Amino acid sequence: MAQNEDVESFKMKPLQIFFNDARSVFRMDEIGKEIFKIALPAALALTADPIASLIDTAFIGRIGPVEIAAVGVSIALFNQVSRIAIFPLVSVTTSFVAEEDTKSKITPNQDDESLVTVSTENRESKDAITSENNKNDSFLDANKFRSPENGLEMEKSKTEKRHIPSASSALLIGGILGILQAEFLILAAKPLLNFMGVKSDSPIFKPAEQYLKLRSVGAPAVLLSLALQGVFRGFKDTKTPLYATVIGDIMNISLDPIFMFVFKWGVKGAAIAHVLSQYLIVVILFWRLVQQLDLLPPSFKHLQLNRFLNNGFLLLIRVIAVTFCVTLAASFAARKGPTSMAAFQVCLQVWMATSLLADGLAVAGQAQLASAFTQEDYNRAAAITSRVLQLGVALGLVLAIILGVGLKLGAKLFTSDPHVIQLIGVGIPFVAATQPINALAFVFDGINFGASDFAYSAYSMLLVAVLSIICLVILHWGHGLMGIWIALTIYMSLRAFAGFWRLGTRTGPWRFLKN
Repeated sequence: MAQNEDVESFKMKPLQIFFNDARSVFRMDEIGKEIFKIALPAALALTADPIASLIDTAFIGRIGPVEIAAVGVSIALFNQVSRIAIFPLVSVTTSFVAEEDTKSKITPNQDDESLVTVSTENRESKDAITSENNKNDSFLDANKFRSPENGLEMEKSKTEKRHIPSASSALLIGGILGILQAEFLILAAKPLLNFMGVKSDSPIFKPAEQYLKLRSVGAPAVLLSLALQGVFRGFKDTKTPLYATVIGDIMNISLDPIFMFVFKWGVKGAAIAHVLSQYLIVVILFWRLVQQLDLLPPSFKHLQLNRFLNNGFLLLIRVIAVTFCVTLAASFAARKGPTSMAAFQVCLQVWMATSLLADGLAVAGQAQLASAFTQEDYNRAAAITSRVLQLGVALGLVLAIILGVGLKLGAKLFTSDPHVIQLIGVGIPFVAATQPINALAFVFDGINFGASDFAYSAYSMLLVAVLSIICLVILHWGHGLMGIWIALTIYMSLRAFAGFWRLGTRTGPWRFLKN
């Protein structure tokens, strides 16, 4: 059946979008190739940092259960505060850059403050500039230009740098938020740890405070590096962030044993190694970006800060709701003692690291859908949605099988404490079984952001968080760690259901399914 006919069929029955052409889910057609090209590097980049954190956890686990519990609490706090700023910033940046990049290719010569414009430098040939605007390579063809003095062929010495307002806005906002985050975490470390259930007389408190304060020094780098990644994702370039992240994480992993065991800095060494790696990633990404873009906009109004802040505020509501559930779960685990927290930390790190593989599909879906909606190509938008959802389910099933077997066998890699290993066994069934649900939840995030459906994403997640927190409070009292994992399973299931509901009701940006 032709693609257009497929689209027409699920316009009549919108839930068919989840099953449309499912037998060809792995087909490497135009959409499949583009998803693979974007999703694979994005997934590897997204999982590189959690994998580095897992290796950190394995190193710290060699010191003792108190240290691994302390780092677990600190990471939960740092991630909670970071995601409040990071998630809205990166998501909005990716969508806006993708929209502006698509508009520039449709109408590359229009003078519109919301579109990308080209530099006026060396405009000897209008046709040469227009043709190169649609290429990834920013260098002009040497054959297009000749020396006016001697007629010899010469290569243009400078790149054509584009103006993309969203890129400048993202870096400006990311830098400011990073500095504010660092100051907040350093000054409020003690009350924040107390909120997490770690009192001043607890053996966990001192190493947790040390790790959190040192890790916070890298907050500006974390915000800037992820803002830069959002820009590259908007260009559908996920390879550059991957290379930068891998280089930074290799540095982190290499410095861990040196700082922790050779210099005998313990958890402080792990934090310092992580901070240095984050700043290295920023340097690499910024160096690559300035080769392609003019990051100084023509005027202040081109920054479109109002557009960023309005949509960013909606996603801020959403990310607070999303991360508060996980942070509260970590807090309940910490209150049960170092052993329970250590086991929960290991399972949580694995849970998040593997689930983020699906976020690569979300990035691919977001970038492609932003372009499709900008062009009002609804047939393509529906086909992309079907494909990324189906791939998400397939990925989740594969991860469930791998983790069900692998985590049970590999628990000793993280700790040698028999009590911690025993409690890790409680979380393994939930970590494995929820992978398909997690994958769908992440993919639906990308779909909603690609359609610029930020309001629904925010308010639906607020309702999901309220219901999940109620379940978490009730279940953890009577069922311990198992109750916490049951509540987290309910939380991820509700997130996935919210995505299904939006498509099934054909509301918001999906109204075209009614036509």
